[in-house]
Amino acid sequence: MILGFLGSGKMASALVNGIIRSGAAKPSEVLVSDVHAATADKLSKATGANIAATNSALAHGADAIVLCVKPNDALDALGEVGPALHGKLIVSIVAGLDAKSLESAAGNGARVIRVMPNTPALVGQGAAAYALGSSATEQDAEIVEKILRGVGLAVRVKESLLDAVTGLSGSGPAYVFTVIEALADGGVLMGLPRDLALKLAAQTVAGAALMVRETGEHPAVLRDQVTSPGGTTIAGLEELESGGLRSALISAVRAATERSRQLR
Repeated sequence: MILGFLGSGKMASALVNGIIRSGAAKPSEVLVSDVHAATADKLSKATGANIAATNSALAHGADAIVLCVKPNDALDALGEVGPALHGKLIVSIVAGLDAKSLESAAGNGARVIRVMPNTPALVGQGAAAYALGSSATEQDAEIVEKILRGVGLAVRVKESLLDAVTGLSGSGPAYVFTVIEALADGGVLMGLPRDLALKLAAQTVAGAALMVRETGEHPAVLRDQVTSPGGTTIAGLEELESGGLRSALISAVRAATERSRQLR
């Protein structure tokens, strides 16, 4: 199967690198294109993927197309190559465009699966959710799982939940980056050198996340295990509660989810 990536930006690069690194596809089985030739050329040189001179050439040469363009360009891009999409699978990572709109733009019985990835896919630690369009098959779902597992976690959801996925894991890395930055700033305030504080903050967040994943314990249980009566951790937690950290993060997910809904 030839996988075509229509658009060769950061997320496309993460996916291409991931599927090749994981063995899900060989470089010769990947075709890339971009309106900026230099961007496609850079991805091709980094991965060994083949370059399609135009979007139309990519659509004709690929068995499945991963749509990785900006939301404002997506429907036009599909319309441009529509005749070549007959019966093909389209995997869209475009935010805000529902499967029905994508199917209508592609026409010709094209099958659509929507995916919401996130930027940690760039380091093989992505968290992605996908939803099947009206005519997508279980075989199509297996193809998407294979692509996404090359760069991290993949879960299948109803399309109606993709906005919430956007608000949580799609936008979530930005929230966590802010937490890491703030923790590092706290370390600097208390006398740690900036580079050391940032290193400790990033590793602390990574280690805590891994504990949640690997132990299967609820975060509250793990938190209680390191919160001694009258100790340093409970003093810090009191400040987080009074500062509204928990409420702020919940509100961030809500706001991003609502914004995702508005993009339609």
